Amino acid sequence: MDKIKLGISACLLGEKVRYDGQHKRDHYLTDVMRKYVDWVPVCPEHDCGMSIPREAMHLEGNIDDPKLVTVNSHKDMTGQMVSWAEKRLDELAAENLCGFVFKSKSPSSGRFKVKVFNEHGIPEKKGIGIFARMFNDRFPLVPQEEEGRLTDDLLRESFLTKVFTCKRWQNYLKKDGSASGLVNFHTRYKYLLMAHSPKGLSKLGNLIASNDGSNLKEVKGDYYKLLMELLGERATIKKNHNTMLHVMGYFKKDISGWEKKELLDVIDLYVKELTPCLAPLVLLLHYARKYECHYLLDQYYLSPDPEEVMLRYHV
Repeated sequence: MDKIKLGISACLLGEKVRYDGQHKRDHYLTDVMRKYVDWVPVCPEHDCGMSIPREAMHLEGNIDDPKLVTVNSHKDMTGQMVSWAEKRLDELAAENLCGFVFKSKSPSSGRFKVKVFNEHGIPEKKGIGIFARMFNDRFPLVPQEEEGRLTDDLLRESFLTKVFTCKRWQNYLKKDGSASGLVNFHTRYKYLLMAHSPKGLSKLGNLIASNDGSNLKEVKGDYYKLLMELLGERATIKKNHNTMLHVMGYFKKDISGWEKKELLDVIDLYVKELTPCLAPLVLLLHYARKYECHYLLDQYYLSPDPEEVMLRYHV
């Protein structure tokens, strides 16, 4: 797989573009992810023409439609930001981004729980930064996260799973786009989807079956939207356990008694949270290779891209 292109708040790469002339370099993003990712840096405040350094700003007013206002002089900067963002989003559309990592708490780029001050000057952590909101409205199916949340193993895994899925989907549309190609795409996602949403797996299968030859474009659009929604559901230990046992069923008649015990012991350690999910997955992949279960070897659940493994399970 080619390097994945992701948008990012420029300060997270170490660029000194913040209001105080400093940066917020994130070592995971710059030292680990950068090996596998082509970053497209964006600093809404600087890029829209504001100086460095500049007066601090915050959001005021309606949670769903706040204004970007300077803290001391109370100057409304919303129009300047929105005018620039509309043009920048047009440019980003041509980049075919597979995700975006936003700067937390930023009044322009914060994606979750940004402070919005009401008429009494009391902040509520329910807002979204001006640019982040516009980005989400324009690209709702592009995976989005904040740098701080990527320290959470499950949130990082969920984000990266969607990022790599986005890239694979782009490749499918570019190189194939056919009905049979969609079936093949879905087949490789069977067990990954089972780990996230067993019920959703059936819904996607029914959606593909609804293709009558004349509505493929609509089916593909609906499929991808639902796929990303389902991958956003948490892959819990219980669902992973169920999926692992399903996978094991492919070669349970081939493995020896001690191999079966070893595998079940490692899965049990995972269920008891004494070993990471990667441990039983590696062992399942080992037996899939040993007993030549080609269907399993094509599953992204067992055989994700090496880059995805490095990023999802990096400690």
